[in-house]
Amino acid sequence: MTRRQILILAIILSLAAGALAQTNEEGVELPSSFHMQKLGTEYQGWNNCAPATLTNALVHFGYIDDQYRAAKWLKPNHEDKNVSAWQMAEFVNTQVPELPVYAIVRDGGTLERLRTLMVNGFPVLIEFGYEPPGYTWMGHYLLMAGYDEALSEFNTMDSFNGPNTRYSYDKIEHYWQHFNYRYIVLYTVNRQEELMALLGEDADEWQNQINALEMARAEAIADQEDPHAWFNMGSSFVELGMHDAAAQAYDKAISLGLPWRMFWYQFGAWEAYYHTGRYDDMIRIARQNQNDGGGHYVEETYYYLGMAREGRGEIQKALDNYDVALTFNPNFSPAREAKERLLASNG
Repeated sequence: MTRRQILILAIILSLAAGALAQTNEEGVELPSSFHMQKLGTEYQGWNNCAPATLTNALVHFGYIDDQYRAAKWLKPNHEDKNVSAWQMAEFVNTQVPELPVYAIVRDGGTLERLRTLMVNGFPVLIEFGYEPPGYTWMGHYLLMAGYDEALSEFNTMDSFNGPNTRYSYDKIEHYWQHFNYRYIVLYTVNRQEELMALLGEDADEWQNQINALEMARAEAIADQEDPHAWFNMGSSFVELGMHDAAAQAYDKAISLGLPWRMFWYQFGAWEAYYHTGRYDDMIRIARQNQNDGGGHYVEETYYYLGMAREGRGEIQKALDNYDVALTFNPNFSPAREAKERLLASNG
């Protein structure tokens, strides 16, 4: 980053510091330990973390299918390395008509938020960084199943390790940060108002991103060499439509060093670079994914490569990339909509 870019970002963040309110949890006394009932215990098939974890959460509401029903819709190509949280919510909201169950996604979660949701009977999943023995860093979903304050531990249904897998509070916080403290909550339609009351300010998606941005900003102030804090600021800036600030935050995160699989799972940097005309940087990240041994099985790689080609006026290459994304996953609506829009505008 140039000195001018650093100055601009510092000004933006200082303004944010004056305008944003710190997120506070409601002062509700929770039991010292808790365990959720009626969660599934199905281990994931190969590369099937997201469908398995979501299925185990849906069991709470009487869902009777196994993980492969969700997998068929979420990742028709079993090699697909990523299912995003919004896709998980879309599956619940549109593909499970037999149950009055819905899902929402929020960022900027806290340990207290997880405990509160569980105690009130709302299944909650988190997306976090994962480094099981013998593996390097990857993204993973985890179904929260309970907690024990005396031990400072969460009990989880980890589709990789199985039921009753325990994680310390510190470990959850450390790896959850890698995904902007993202969480997915499942609820029945008759409890929607109750859930929104529990979420407080975070019930509103816009305010939720402001709160998540403040969390990341505070972490960056505490440790300016923390790449995940900068990355999370970029992600929230994107959601707030502040693409110049987002691009600068992502630049800082990348310069500090990120896990090499990071762009298999999170795509805000592509959005920021697209909206600031940095198509070469989009192509660079796409090429990185295509050459790293697995990211070529991520439909978002080809979608954003198509966006970059479109931005450069390379219409046929853009269409070809959208087609590849849809070949991997015909249900990936951003690529379908981009292709339809591009064809319509080029008659």
